[in-house]
Amino acid sequence: MRRHSAQLTHHPAVLPWLGANFWSRTGGPLMWRDYDPTTVRAELRVLREHGLTMTRSFFYWPDFHPQPHRVDETLCERFRDFLDAHTETGMGTIPTFIVGHMSGENWDPAWRGGRDLYEDVWMVGRQAWFVSQMTRRFKDHPAVTGWLITNEMPGYGRIYQVDPPSSDVVTAWAQAMCNAVRAAGGTQPVSLGDGAWGIEVTGRDNGFSLRETAEYVDFVGPHVYRSDTDRPRQHLRAAFECELASVTGQPVVLEEFGLSTDTVSDQNAAVYYRQTLHNSLLGGATGWIAWNNTDYDDLWDRSPYDHHPFEMHFGITDHNGAPKAPLLELAAFAEVLEAVDFARCRRADADAALVVPAFLERGYPYSRPADRPLIFTSLHQGYVATRAADLPVGFTREADGLPGDAALYLLPATRQLTTRTRRELERRAHAGATVYLSFCSGEHPGTRGPWFDDLDGLFGVELQLSYGVAEPIEDDVLEMTFTEDFGGLTAGTSLRFPVAGNEDSRAYLPVVPRDARVVAVDAHGRPALLVRETGHGRTVLATYPLEHMAARTARANPEETHRLYAALADAAGVHRPVTVDSPHVGADLLVHDDGRRFVWLVSQSPEEVTVRPVAEGTLRDLASGAATADVTLGPYGVRVLELT
Repeated sequence: MRRHSAQLTHHPAVLPWLGANFWSRTGGPLMWRDYDPTTVRAELRVLREHGLTMTRSFFYWPDFHPQPHRVDETLCERFRDFLDAHTETGMGTIPTFIVGHMSGENWDPAWRGGRDLYEDVWMVGRQAWFVSQMTRRFKDHPAVTGWLITNEMPGYGRIYQVDPPSSDVVTAWAQAMCNAVRAAGGTQPVSLGDGAWGIEVTGRDNGFSLRETAEYVDFVGPHVYRSDTDRPRQHLRAAFECELASVTGQPVVLEEFGLSTDTVSDQNAAVYYRQTLHNSLLGGATGWIAWNNTDYDDLWDRSPYDHHPFEMHFGITDHNGAPKAPLLELAAFAEVLEAVDFARCRRADADAALVVPAFLERGYPYSRPADRPLIFTSLHQGYVATRAADLPVGFTREADGLPGDAALYLLPATRQLTTRTRRELERRAHAGATVYLSFCSGEHPGTRGPWFDDLDGLFGVELQLSYGVAEPIEDDVLEMTFTEDFGGLTAGTSLRFPVAGNEDSRAYLPVVPRDARVVAVDAHGRPALLVRETGHGRTVLATYPLEHMAARTARANPEETHRLYAALADAAGVHRPVTVDSPHVGADLLVHDDGRRFVWLVSQSPEEVTVRPVAEGTLRDLASGAATADVTLGPYGVRVLELT
């Protein structure tokens, strides 16, 4: 399968985008009232000296658009100077138009009067007029490298999930805004700035659909801040959301990510940035914009910082302009991007596919939106396991008919499938693929058990469920013991998995094998893993919700699903170009246009580890070219090597 790694193609001097969301320390969102050209230039110089190529900038809407039919020309002149400062330092910027939400507070132009931003025709017209006016003023400036319509509109237009607008309304609004940019002569890439928090990525319908708005935008920009109870899951969260955000095939830019150093140590701030940058690159992101450029200690008595004080310290520099740990990580990342000539690289193809159920993103009649968090978290945990198994995966969407061909299909803790997908999976198994599914009863009492037809026929079993009654898992740890060799797992091997879930999902599937053979049993001798040979391939059924249980367990990783995934890969004949004999270190590969190959080794260990990767060739240091057999990684460290 071809994995998503689309790149932007505008302004090669500042590509790939590596930058910061920018408010000057002189004023934060009110910087244009207190604009200080000297300070701005000093702030930009620090960013450029550390390898950053661009910023994302903001037209604070109440100030730039003070009356319905007037733009503040004084502030526009200040913004033009801001653009000139970028040109002087060799940087670009992405102006953002409708900035009424920022850092925990919403601000309206005085004339809005409570009008709806999506459905009030006059209000939509005023927004489009403002977008066109600002585009006309700045479209020809060489520092403008892109445009964003808003900042996190779902938190401003209507507050998150309280009465969200419909997707047809939001899409019409997005069309009007993007058309305003194009009609005014803007040729640079444009996107919405909404955070990619819609249904295709999160499973929550906020009206913003990546599929519906794809016709009007040139890239997708996730904003990733959500937290977890497990460090590897946290470190791979942005990568996972970037994978999901690639649903339209457009470039994915990690438009906002970061942390307040009020909430973590300097060391752990560095770890989070390092992990997020490198893992999201391996997850298909081709641009990165940190939140944000500086701290705001001198603005402690202004909103939003007086009531959201931790927002003062999201900066990658401190309030005096000195680099903080995150900026040093960005600088190191910039060196790697240059060393591998990242703009001409793509992710290596994959033989394995992670299947995204259509129920994540489609509201089928009488299906439950509450089922979607289970789908999201099980997929996320499955993704973490693939990284620990050094198993490159592409994402294939059930809603698109499972595009692409793979040797291995992974359906982690999957309860719901459409009839077409059920039949397509059987066809692909018969043609030679390996199809793996782990049973999940669901987290709700309504229609417990598998929600697709003929599980028995697909996996060669006869299920023994009683109607409406979940079969509880009574052990605190699942011990799965192999009764025969499977992949790289030998008979007698035992894998141990955390057990978790509520009264509905903490359940296993009792089965009797018919056309399948039992390859592993639980501690009670019951079938835990079964294989059915069919045609040239096979189907594999785990009778426990392995990934769901791990997803509901704090500090679970690395857990042993990665060993099962590696065995599945071996059984399916999946190509794994680089492997490491440690679940703490994940390996993946990028390929340059000229044929060079680059290996990423990313550690999830809090301790220093030394590993000896197994690769198809010789691993060499990027700088010296020296052959490297043993690789030492610091705590949560990253190493990039060339494979020759």
